[in-house]
Formats: sequence, C-alpha cells, structure tokens
Amino acid sequence: MELVFIHGWSVTHTDTYAQLPQALVKLLGDEINLTIRHIHLGRYISFDDAVRLTDIAKAFNDARLELLGEKPFAVIAHSTGGPVIRQWLQTFFSGDNFARCPLTHLIMLAPANHGSALAQLGKSRVGRIKSFFSGVEPGQGILDWLELGSDGQYDLNRYWLDNFSLNGPLPFVLTGEAIDSQFYDYLNSYTGEEGSDGVVRVASANLNFSHLLLTETAHTCEGFDKRCIAALKLSQHSIASQQTAFEVIKSASHSGSRKGIMGSVTVRNAKNKSVVQRIAQCLKVTNPQQYRQLANEMSQANSIKRKPRACMLVVRVTDDTGLPIEDFDILLLSGPKFVPGEFSKGFMLDKQKNHTNKHVLTFYFNADKLAKVREGKIGFRVEPRPNSGMCYYHSAEFQSETNQVHDLLQADQTTMVDIILNRQINPKVFSLVPPDLAGDFSQLVNN
Repeated sequence: MELVFIHGWSVTHTDTYAQLPQALVKLLGDEINLTIRHIHLGRYISFDDAVRLTDIAKAFNDARLELLGEKPFAVIAHSTGGPVIRQWLQTFFSGDNFARCPLTHLIMLAPANHGSALAQLGKSRVGRIKSFFSGVEPGQGILDWLELGSDGQYDLNRYWLDNFSLNGPLPFVLTGEAIDSQFYDYLNSYTGEEGSDGVVRVASANLNFSHLLLTETAHTCEGFDKRCIAALKLSQHSIASQQTAFEVIKSASHSGSRKGIMGSVTVRNAKNKSVVQRIAQCLKVTNPQQYRQLANEMSQANSIKRKPRACMLVVRVTDDTGLPIEDFDILLLSGPKFVPGEFSKGFMLDKQKNHTNKHVLTFYFNADKLAKVREGKIGFRVEPRPNSGMCYYHSAEFQSETNQVHDLLQADQTTMVDIILNRQINPKVFSLVPPDLAGDFSQLVNN
C-alpha cells in the first residue's frame, strides 16, 4: 500500500509526523506492505497571501502525479491537510469520477473541516502560536478559509453533505480534546478552549454535521415580548446519508511531542498509543461493511462519559434575493414560552462573527447544558436592520418542536443554518404618477 503523508499548512519539515510513519511500518509490516511517501506542499507553493485552498488542491494533484502517477494510495493528513484533500476530491473527482478516484483511504488527524477559532486572530498572532502553524506566519488566503463561517468551508461542506458515499475513498476523522500547557497562549483563550485540542474544536473536526434551511413565512407568531413577527419555517434539515467514521482520541492535543495526536508518537510507544492502533484498523478496512462496523465501534468509544462536550452553530443570514444581511442581532430562546435567559449558566462558550462575511455568526455551546433546556425546546429570533424605510426586513423567529434540540444541536457536531428573510420593498419605491401631478412628485414620496 502506498501511504502518503500530507502536512498541515505552513509546516516546513517532515519532523511534524514524529515517528508515526515508522511506527505504522513496524506495526503493519506483516499484514500490509507499506511504502511511505511524503508530499511536502511547501516545495510546490509559497506562503503567499494570494494562495487559496483550491490552489493547494491543484498543487497536490501535480505532486501526486509526479510521485505516484495513477497508482492507488492512502493519505494521512494533519490539520489543514484534511480540507486540502477534500477540496482535491471535489475539484478532480466529483460526480461519476468519485468511484474512479485512486485514493483509497483518507485518515484525517485533527482536521479543521469547519475552521478554527484561532484564524480570526490575524497573521502575526497566529504565526506566533506554534501549535497551529509551527511558528510560520501563514498566508492570508488560507486564514480566510480557516476563519469560522467562511464561504470556502460552506461550499466544501455543503458539497460533502450532498455527495459523500462509500463508493469511493473511505474517510476517517481522529481528533483530540486535550490541552498541552506548553502551547497555551495566555493572551488568547482559544488555545485552552473547552472541547478542543487547543487549535481545532472537536465539533469543527467532525464530518458528521447537519444543515438547516429556515425560510420566512407569510404568517406571524407571538414572540416573548408579545410583538407580532414573522415566523421562520424549517424548510429543510439535511444530514449525510452515511455516517463518517469519527473518534475523539483520549489525551491528544493538536501538536507537540508530549500530547500531540501525531507529534507524540514514537516507535517505542506506538503499541500503547490508541491513535496508532486506530489508524492501523482504518488502513485495514477494504469494503463498506467493514467501514460501517468500525465507524460504529468508534462512535461507541465516543459515548464514554466525557465532559464538557460542545457543539457549534454556524448561522448565515441572507434575503430572498440572495443579498447578505450584515447588520442583525440574534436572540437565543428556550423553554415552553421561548424566552431568552432560561439557559443554564455557562451554556455559551463563544460567539464569533466572520470578518469577511459579516452575515455569518458562529456560536459555540456547552452541549450538555444546552440539552437541558425545558421541554427540549429551543429557538431564536433574528432582528435585522434596516427594519424600516424604502427597503427593509421584518424580525423573524424560529421555534422548535418539543425535544427537537436533541436533533438540531448534537454534541461534538456542527449545525450549519441558512436563514432567508424576505426583502420588503416600500410601494413608494416605484409608483405611477397621474397626469395631473406631472412635475415635482417629491410630496408623494415624503407622505
């Protein structure tokens, strides 16, 4: 088996893999004839601000053709390397080509599939966080993709949701939720965030996620303050038809020689490293039945009591003409009367608005506390602006069914939400002026 290692973005040395390649050769030598390959993307591209994830995917395709031709191969990708290979799959093997892809296994270690909260800190600060980019200042184009709520993530994840099947490469996601104190940045709390490995949240790594489409309806409903507002209808709730194999590895952080999910592996400790044992099992899977069996085993491992568990909600607000609504507030509601302020203390872990896409807001919740809302009911109200004038929007509110919170917001997962509001146009924007009022018609507009 040809096994290719793909480093995360801005890694400049194969030391990032520690001794994982050698450990796998030693562990699987009698069962699988492994040939270890490295594609070091830093040789093919620069850390220039202009480089995008799609550019790296194309560079990877050139690199693998040069190294392997059309030979079948498996990939172990760390951090941003996971989305790179997923983008490569979408770019070169979409549709009917998926089944003909030479990639057999895609094993992602701590992948930022839904981005990283650290990306919003900016190039210079992120470059100083060794656990993220190994101390190398990253390009702005990649940071823009990694920022929570980016268009690149949205497009790639919606494509994955609609197209993932077991008729092609078999994907596996392994991530940690331990914090290595040697990488803790006292100037920013994200490196010690609950439910993350110090760089990537568990919910962000997980490729088991959902998408909700909420559309404004013509009828109105009573809100918590008795105002009459538009209702948001759950028009679509999409989940992948097949579960992606996913496991949270105990005591694993994003990087580092002490706890790093990959960086702490040595030939000597490999037998006692659960991540190595799991990678070996993943590489032995050869058909959908074996895949589903291993995915279930990994899911059961995740069910072992872990606290705190978290979930992520990525909300993007647009109107029915496709325009982004950048000025808005969202009030979170819960309980039988759908009022704010009834959540358990500490349920909100973080809230972040995308710098580029100001119509996208990402919430980070303590999933265990969120699941305790009364009657399992959750909702939220969108207060958009402008709310009056020639073109404006109505406030709108979504109210879940009883116990629906457990379906909409699951621990260790991300929920993507599209809210579409109706753009209201004042009749005075265009009017037919009677012949007897020809001339100055400003009075019609002002009245």
